[in-house]
Amino acid sequence: MMTRPFDPRALRSAFGAFATGVTVVTTMDEEGRPLGFTANSFTSVSLDPPLLLVCLARTSRNFETVTTARGFAVNILADTQKDVSNTFARPCEDRFVSIDWSAGPCGSPVLAGTAAWFDCSLRQVIEAGDHAILLGRIEAFENSDRNGLGYVRGGYFVPTLAEKAVSAATEGRLRLSAVIERDGAILLFGDERKILPGCDVEGGEPLGALQAALEKLTGLPITIGFLYSVYEDQKDGRQHIVYRAFAGEGAPGGGAFIPLGSLAAQSFDSPATADIVTRFSSESLQGNFGVYFGNETSGRVHAIARKA
Repeated sequence: MMTRPFDPRALRSAFGAFATGVTVVTTMDEEGRPLGFTANSFTSVSLDPPLLLVCLARTSRNFETVTTARGFAVNILADTQKDVSNTFARPCEDRFVSIDWSAGPCGSPVLAGTAAWFDCSLRQVIEAGDHAILLGRIEAFENSDRNGLGYVRGGYFVPTLAEKAVSAATEGRLRLSAVIERDGAILLFGDERKILPGCDVEGGEPLGALQAALEKLTGLPITIGFLYSVYEDQKDGRQHIVYRAFAGEGAPGGGAFIPLGSLAAQSFDSPATADIVTRFSSESLQGNFGVYFGNETSGRVHAIARKA
């Protein structure tokens, strides 16, 4: 049966809607030098025998070495290791020079400070289109008490941080809103004073309510990403939670997309909204997002990841 071709970029974006953890896969080359790369296509396979798998693109410069090695290690990064993820995701002559690591029980590099690691023998290489599936038998592993680093829609997040914030906020009156982005612009509502789209929530499932409200307000498919800001408005006694969100294609049924470069010329309904939008614009340029905690006038930005 013939299948219609897909736009690779659109398909990659759709795959990115699935929230995953972040791993660094490592091994040794024939000269005994360590090599590694980031991968979020990691899956546990079996407990008996203990098996896992990762996927590797055929275009990877490490493809030949990894697929012919005796084994490999999967290092699940902790929520403080975004810098490690970035080191192994970018081109670099020696990625290990600034990384604390040691040889695992079976010889592959094991990184320090991870949430968990698995040292594996290579059981099988399975061809799968433009990737290969590496099936590994777990020969040794270690699990820490650290939480894992998450990744969705091109951005890092800390799952337990979002969970705790929602739990704390739902104890009182809750206002949920979102910074909805698309193609270098964010969707704002209002005429003279711009506001972030959102809804009031009392009980129920907060994220489900926000998803429904945003799609009704905008008339667009909306994907909610990671937590962006949590603050208490001392004037009205409400908790505010702001998420980063992503809009699908089409003209919005309400509001308008304002380019990031034009945000400084806008007026907003409150200083808190202005601060959120200004921070988002700045962090978008840097490609490094954080989560704000505090009240409407003061607080701090919690780095999604920091050096351990």
